[in-house]
Amino acid sequence: MATKSKAYEAAAAKIDRSSFYSTSDAVALAKETGSKKFDSTVEVALKLAVDPRKADQMVRGTVMLPHGTGKTARVIVFATGPAAEAAIAAGADEVGGGELIERVAGGWTDFDAAVSTPELMGQVGRLGKVLGPRGLMPNPKTGTVTPNPAKAVEEIKGGKIEFRVDKHANVHFIIGKASFTADQLLENITAAIDEVVRLKPSSAKGRYIQKGAVSTTFGPGIPLDVNALA
Repeated sequence: MATKSKAYEAAAAKIDRSSFYSTSDAVALAKETGSKKFDSTVEVALKLAVDPRKADQMVRGTVMLPHGTGKTARVIVFATGPAAEAAIAAGADEVGGGELIERVAGGWTDFDAAVSTPELMGQVGRLGKVLGPRGLMPNPKTGTVTPNPAKAVEEIKGGKIEFRVDKHANVHFIIGKASFTADQLLENITAAIDEVVRLKPSSAKGRYIQKGAVSTTFGPGIPLDVNALA
């Protein structure tokens, strides 16, 4: 059985396991318990009262974080012609048609988001086995299948994140870095949770957000007071 590091134990000791924290208190504590050796990523996990096996309860969406994620996303675009040129001008890291599709089909996934024009989705669709498990498959519902890939690139690099409920009804998303101010993290987490709440399926019964926690990279979870979230 793996043992926890002294740093982890010291961080965990600052968290009262018998208490649930407001979002403001949780982000402040996340900053305090983050690693001192590097700039930790701050993440949120929510347990939702939905059944992901039912199409009408699949919670999936995007949100623009007011202060971004603290990192510049690597974005590839499947496009040709003027759309490809516009995507390059917008800062896409890789742009192409058939050649790029073959590269990804070969297993290359060194990027954070993929965007496609509608006309190439017939070819991109066969990348489902590569991109699907990683949550990277372009989808019109999240704005990553679009005739205007340049705008999608600008939004993703500007702090737009995507979230999707997993098979266990959990949603995970990044809200920034421990080096952010508490106010910046609070505004980011508020924007993200508000969007998750907005997307509550009408068929979902009972309390929508059942559990929640904020954590930093390799750090302990900080339990959220879900009564104040939905």
